[in-house]
Amino acid sequence: MSTPGAVRQRFKPPSPNRPPKSFSIEPLTAFYLLLLSHTLAALYHPIQDCDETFNYWEPTHYLTEGHGFQTWEYSPDYAIRSWGYAGLHALVLLPFKLFGVSKVVQFYALRIFLGALCAACEARLFAKLQACLHPRIAITFLFVLATSPGMAHASIAYLPSSFAMYFVSLGTASFLDWRGGLRTAHGIWMFGLASTLGWPFAALLVLPFLAEVGFMASFNDKEGVIDTAWSGVNGVTRSALGLLAQLCVDWFFYKKLVVVPANIVLYNVFGSSSSSATSDGAKGPNIYGTEPWDFYLKNLALNFHVFLPLALVSMPLLLVQHSTYLKGTTKASWLRGVVFLTPFYLWLAVFTLQPHKEERFMYPAYPLLALNAAWSCHILWANLGSVDAKDVVSRIPISLRRAGVVVAVATALGVSVLRTVGTVTAYGAPLSIYQPLHTTAPLTHASGVNGETTVCLGKEWYRFPTHYLLPKGVEAKFLKSEFDGLLPGEFSTIPSAQGFGLFPGAWLVPAGMNDANEEDMGKYTEVKYCDYIVDSHLPSTQTTSLEPDYVHDDEGWERVKCLPFLDAASTGMVGRMLWLPESPLVPERFRRVWGEYCLLKKREKNSESSARPTVEVKGARDGYVAGVEHIA
Repeated sequence: MSTPGAVRQRFKPPSPNRPPKSFSIEPLTAFYLLLLSHTLAALYHPIQDCDETFNYWEPTHYLTEGHGFQTWEYSPDYAIRSWGYAGLHALVLLPFKLFGVSKVVQFYALRIFLGALCAACEARLFAKLQACLHPRIAITFLFVLATSPGMAHASIAYLPSSFAMYFVSLGTASFLDWRGGLRTAHGIWMFGLASTLGWPFAALLVLPFLAEVGFMASFNDKEGVIDTAWSGVNGVTRSALGLLAQLCVDWFFYKKLVVVPANIVLYNVFGSSSSSATSDGAKGPNIYGTEPWDFYLKNLALNFHVFLPLALVSMPLLLVQHSTYLKGTTKASWLRGVVFLTPFYLWLAVFTLQPHKEERFMYPAYPLLALNAAWSCHILWANLGSVDAKDVVSRIPISLRRAGVVVAVATALGVSVLRTVGTVTAYGAPLSIYQPLHTTAPLTHASGVNGETTVCLGKEWYRFPTHYLLPKGVEAKFLKSEFDGLLPGEFSTIPSAQGFGLFPGAWLVPAGMNDANEEDMGKYTEVKYCDYIVDSHLPSTQTTSLEPDYVHDDEGWERVKCLPFLDAASTGMVGRMLWLPESPLVPERFRRVWGEYCLLKKREKNSESSARPTVEVKGARDGYVAGVEHIA
């Protein structure tokens, strides 16, 4: 039988350009650097996608606090979100809840936890790159992940695509490391977790690795083929057990058998789910908007700047390096290099072909982009840094070439910092605007149901971060705005003592939900019932009857707190992309244009006239038990 070592040698021809001993970094040091970067992001970076708020933070808030917004995806009629994923994060917060830690601390603690988990997975892949390829590749990979603006939000985002990204790193590390034997089973398992608990499309990224394993097996004898097959069965079995655990959790919450990963694929590919009720009208992800073919190239250029073109040229560079015997080899063969550079191209190509595009769809491939870019940097530096007299580049003084590298690294770091700081300063207001509610006594005549204080959101509904940033006794409600799609409703808060069991909001079918983005007027409250309003006023703002200027309505509303907020429509491209100082030295066309993002309190005379009694009313939250037909 051919041993894995013998098979490896067939793919590793002798090379005269063996890499010299290079500077390296301890994996633990890499972990701490990544943890520092991700922790800063957890503390300051805004939530960039309302899907993160309404599909993950709010269901988790329902699990830990008993109320929260509910999207149509969590309706048992559709069931394309897994309670297993939300439940894992609720378990992380359980100790904080038991010890009475404030909800705000819980919010930031979970973000820091996600950043630490991401750092651990990245550090694992870093260690394998350093040991199995080349320290230079590993160090560049570390630099990309620790500094890129894209990782500032992907690393700490509470999204399945970020969760998938973590386990893609672990799966890639497993397939990379052949020392002591193949780790096919573990690699398949990691990609299996990325695809079931995370995002099912992440399974696409394992295909090049499986192709390599299958190709290698073709050189083995019968016993070797059987060993490879059993490794595959082992990995699939582990993944199936994880899926089985997820099915059990979802059965507990939905009170019926649902396969959420399958529902996600069915909805995104065919425009429906296996649990979907039939209805007329357009379906599928395209109803939420489509983007041109170059959307991801532009977005990745913003998030990874120079590293995107480096990632895109990695395969050509590798092939040229092999065919012309350029410097820049690694401990692995060039064929293995092809295998590890392919997944990023595959992911980018497949999702570029999809009409509906979202920034978060690229998250699972972020570590692979960093790997491709690092491989390009390794080949370029190995040749540009050559001291071989036969190379033309050797005629350039080595000190000058090193200075060029320093300038390039400093420029990349500077652009990353300016981009990240620009995003935080421009759009960070929603994370801070609710702070006065924690220091101001709730209104004694609060107008919400059961006497809770109500914070209303009109046109700013999609920037609402989460109920975790609101104190107990304060709840958010929606006002009608120019948006005419389907807003989230609220999970049922029927007490378990009434015979509905634990978490009835998870299995009672909510009223007014649909998968066609059709507006439901039952999701709104009236402005007279609002104690506070969060609103913005920008120079480009066009007021309408549905979106009046609450910020400057001094008779009806008192400013509690206002923060600067970037007016993207009035700011030039450079000002939108990067942080720029507020200085007269900056040309006017590059300056950032600001508006206000405000928390407004209803003035006392208006509050008294609009207070309503503490009674149960049928609204977005209470329409679950109007009849037995609503019980799943």
